[in-house]
Amino acid sequence: MRSIDNEQIGGGSRLSRNRVDVIASVGRTQLQSNIENDEWSYNELLKKKKIDRNLVTVNGTIHKNLDLRFADDRVSVLIETKQNYDTCLDAAMQQLQCYVEFEKVLVRHNRIIAILANTNDNRIMVWRGDVCEENFLKEETELRSFSGYREVFFGRENNKDKVIRSTYELNELLHGLGIEEALRSQFVGTCLLALKRLKPEEFDYNRLTTKAIIASMEDCLEGLLEHNLHKGEKLARLKNNILEAQSVKRLSSENFIEILDKIKKEILPFINDKTSRGQDILNLFFTTFNKYVGKKDKNQAFTPDHIVHFLCKVANVNRNSRVLDPCCGSGAFLVRALTEAIDDCNGNIADEQKVKKEQIYGIEDEDYAFGLSTTNMLIHGDGNSNVIKANCFEREDWIQDAQINTVLMNPPYNAQRIKCHPAYTKKWSKGKKKDEDPTKGFHFVEYIANTVGKGKLVALLPMACAIGNDKEIRAIKERMLQKHHLDAVFSLPNDVFHPGATVCACCMVFDLGVRHESAPIKETFFGYFKDDGFVKRKNYGRVEKEEGLWNKIEEHWLDLYRKKHSVEGMSAVRKVTADEEWLCEAYMETDYSQLQQSDFEKVLRDYIAFQIQTSNAL
Repeated sequence: MRSIDNEQIGGGSRLSRNRVDVIASVGRTQLQSNIENDEWSYNELLKKKKIDRNLVTVNGTIHKNLDLRFADDRVSVLIETKQNYDTCLDAAMQQLQCYVEFEKVLVRHNRIIAILANTNDNRIMVWRGDVCEENFLKEETELRSFSGYREVFFGRENNKDKVIRSTYELNELLHGLGIEEALRSQFVGTCLLALKRLKPEEFDYNRLTTKAIIASMEDCLEGLLEHNLHKGEKLARLKNNILEAQSVKRLSSENFIEILDKIKKEILPFINDKTSRGQDILNLFFTTFNKYVGKKDKNQAFTPDHIVHFLCKVANVNRNSRVLDPCCGSGAFLVRALTEAIDDCNGNIADEQKVKKEQIYGIEDEDYAFGLSTTNMLIHGDGNSNVIKANCFEREDWIQDAQINTVLMNPPYNAQRIKCHPAYTKKWSKGKKKDEDPTKGFHFVEYIANTVGKGKLVALLPMACAIGNDKEIRAIKERMLQKHHLDAVFSLPNDVFHPGATVCACCMVFDLGVRHESAPIKETFFGYFKDDGFVKRKNYGRVEKEEGLWNKIEEHWLDLYRKKHSVEGMSAVRKVTADEEWLCEAYMETDYSQLQQSDFEKVLRDYIAFQIQTSNAL
């Protein structure tokens, strides 16, 4: 069973301790005992529950009396003491795993900390969940209090408002120090990785020069990418594009320390990345800097996190999903899919590791965006992600080998010929001198849909693709319906990508491999999902009008979609063909008694804005 190196079993000085010391360290309040000497027996559990004896037996002995058990209704801490576990490590680990198996049956969750503790010195070994190599917490070398072990799963309090304010202040600081907009997201991401992953004694940045700080951060990246198949390429890009940038290298040590202190003291303490909400805030922190970059390039369409979350719910991403984003950009869809799938694992570490290593796939061709997605995935704990730098049209076999069943994508809307499928570019209408994709990204969707061939595909596209007046777009709509079912189309807020791209977008949802005419439910759901509860706010981009409003709106949108409800002013259900518009605006009923002058003004403004955007795109 043992595969942990002896070098990993260190920590602490060689002072002896007894059970009383262990209890004092963890806390008697949560100590649970049902037999003498503060021990815990699983004997009754063995009698009443059908438990595989092979799981709780070592060398013919059923281990059912645990030395020390600490628990509340959310977390269990199991401690087995030994004089010196080095002399019987394999057997001790197997014995401890027996108690973990009992505990999982008892508490019906896997939020378990398992510990071997020596009594002839103060060394410990700690696992999160099952006692195996991948769950071994190497950095845990001293006993914590019970509340400290609870933090392993639930951590600190999340404070979204504080993180937003501090992120804006950090951006202003970086601006003042001359860090370019395009570098900031990856730069702060790399700083955050070093602060999260390196021990204080390994990264005592207050005593380091700028050159030494950068070297420590490079070592951190190298360690995180250790088992990555694309380690060399990713490491080189992150180092060359970020840490070797002149604006970073010329930072004084005082300035570098100021940046790291800002992240360590004013941002990290308010993000608990052991929770789904904490992962949301962590992603918000990282992607917020893309808003500032967006001012420079209006064709950059970074999908806001709350819309990404909604679309993952639409696609029903779970622990069995195999997700692909073939144009993954900053990795927003991949990170959200990773979070949703892991959340569905319900604490099962083996399932979580499987999701990370085998079920999340991304492709990105643009150098800067590829660096963003790599850093983003590393921040969220995925050092072995299947994210590659390539053109998706050149990776058909790779995609098919991945056995994808869920596609989430926001393709480029103005892709140059060189970025498009060669066979398709030859068919662009003669006489068109434009060098940009006339389908506004729709041909990316068609290619991926046909390559994957099964499951759910969710794609963000310009409104022009749903209207389909263009000859090329109309042809793709027809071909898509011949092979796939159009399940739903959502009209999204006009400024959904603010302050980046200004295009009006919709979301199309397809059931792949099911002909539209052969689908059990032939009607398509159309949602007029224009009001997401977000407003533009200076220096912050689009933010919620009030805390919790988006959650209510998202729940309402999902309920309408899942139940296929037709509601005045909000949704419609209709059977459509390729010749018709794929937008809710064309079919939903309007309650005219509720109309006001402001409604007419808003429609006119939206129409004028759409006409301007359409004319600029042509």
